[in-house]
Amino acid sequence: MKRILITGENGYIGNAVIEYLEAYQRKNAEKTWRIRRISLRDDAWRQSSFAGYDTILHLAGIAHADTGRVSEETKAMYYRVNCDLAAQVAAKARAEGVKQFVYMSSVIVYGDSAPVGKQKQITASSAPEPSNFYGDSKYQAELKLEKMRTNTFQVAIIRSPMVYGKGSKGNFPTLVKLASRMPVFPSLENQRSMIYVENLAEFIRLLVEAGIGGVFFPQDEEYVSTVRMVELIGAIFGRKIRFWKFLNPFVKLASKLGGKIGALTDKAFGSLTIDQELSQRKIAGYRIYSLEEGVKRSVERDASHEGR
Repeated sequence: MKRILITGENGYIGNAVIEYLEAYQRKNAEKTWRIRRISLRDDAWRQSSFAGYDTILHLAGIAHADTGRVSEETKAMYYRVNCDLAAQVAAKARAEGVKQFVYMSSVIVYGDSAPVGKQKQITASSAPEPSNFYGDSKYQAELKLEKMRTNTFQVAIIRSPMVYGKGSKGNFPTLVKLASRMPVFPSLENQRSMIYVENLAEFIRLLVEAGIGGVFFPQDEEYVSTVRMVELIGAIFGRKIRFWKFLNPFVKLASKLGGKIGALTDKAFGSLTIDQELSQRKIAGYRIYSLEEGVKRSVERDASHEGR
């Protein structure tokens, strides 16, 4: 039996992992998982016992930061939640005999994606270099957690790329809207590492089963371009989108404008990949859905509603 405590009351990844594990248990009756979820919004968690749990899956945190005009108070809140709180939960877990602490970090610790027309790949020799307070709050948490690692307390850090799936946030739902409505789209090619949420859930299951620590880079088995993603989504909606080169200069111009417009453009059309070799170390076999299958499972319900 595996006993898991998940922090974060209503997070997207937490919901997906719980739903996935419950479905996995129904199909594999011999596997027993006891899962509990705990909120960290107040101090009540400090009185809860962590004894008896094999793994703390720490998903509580603040994500999707608008790093433009932000007050110093807001920045401080990111460090309190993403860094200090994670360290406090880990310290309690170690003191009470938990064997494994899994921290959901992000490739954001390596900074922003490359601007339009450039390439950026994370390799084994790449050093974290956060470009804003959000990425730095994640990286500072990693540094604190690494110091807590012992032979009996494993710390696993997941530096995930963009997670997509049904109900996800960020760029993916925006692409779904565009692909379901726009007749034309820029043909500009880029490359990004991404991971379908059920592939991530399977990775987490395997990681918890293994009970190991380290830094991990789960991702789908192929890189994807924004054009490819829009093309796949459009096909699910029964729409054939035309990709026009004459729109590309406008995208490049928007990238060079800087500020919020430039950042959003680079986020949508820039490149950021993880060396595939990094994503198969220690944990393999988690890529149960291909890119096409993941996208279909993510949007097919919306597509069926669109057709009504």
